[in-house]
Amino acid sequence: MKRVLVVDDDPILRKILQNFLAQKGYQIEVAVSGDAALQVWEKYQPDLIVSDVNMPSMDGLEFCRRLRALPSGQLVPFIFLSGQDELEDRLKGHSSGADDYITKPFEMQELLAKIERQLERTQRIHAEIVRIVQSVKPKDFQPPEPEPEPEPLPLTPAEIRVFWEVVQGLTNKQISEHLFISPRTVQTHLSNILGKLQLDNRSQLVRFAYENGYQAPEGSDGN
Repeated sequence: MKRVLVVDDDPILRKILQNFLAQKGYQIEVAVSGDAALQVWEKYQPDLIVSDVNMPSMDGLEFCRRLRALPSGQLVPFIFLSGQDELEDRLKGHSSGADDYITKPFEMQELLAKIERQLERTQRIHAEIVRIVQSVKPKDFQPPEPEPEPEPLPLTPAEIRVFWEVVQGLTNKQISEHLFISPRTVQTHLSNILGKLQLDNRSQLVRFAYENGYQAPEGSDGN
């Protein structure tokens, strides 16, 4: 049995709605204001809400906004009943988060039709969510395989240090100052590196390093 929350400070209309919807097979909860309705929501979390707009303590607009701010209240169907029928009033109702807006006076059969439509729509949404979840295979949630480690470089320790410096974009002079070796030695190591890796220049060397996963950790000089 679907549970409907009726929120209205008019005791006569509240009773009429309660009796009518109960006769149609709904379980009814009632509240006289927005803050009271939030308490009912926390206790029962009904399947649909029918609420007046103008109420004491907390009006329907604020109630709807606060409900939509709750994770549990974001999808529950919400229908406003209001004596205010200006376009601006209806826009306020929808912008607060309501799914529908009915102006008073209204026909009970119209309200019933809107309730049934909203509940049917919610059921379709839930069914689609279940279908999507069930269609996802467990392997789709497995973390990606880690990238394989690159092959060891066929270089001497001294050449490897120069290799990392070149990859980081340093010039021969900067490498010389950083590693405390002469520029001539830097160039000798670089020539050996290019020959062993079958590359023509330092630009190709940088490209080779990044394409094959050879990247020194931040702050590392390759040692």
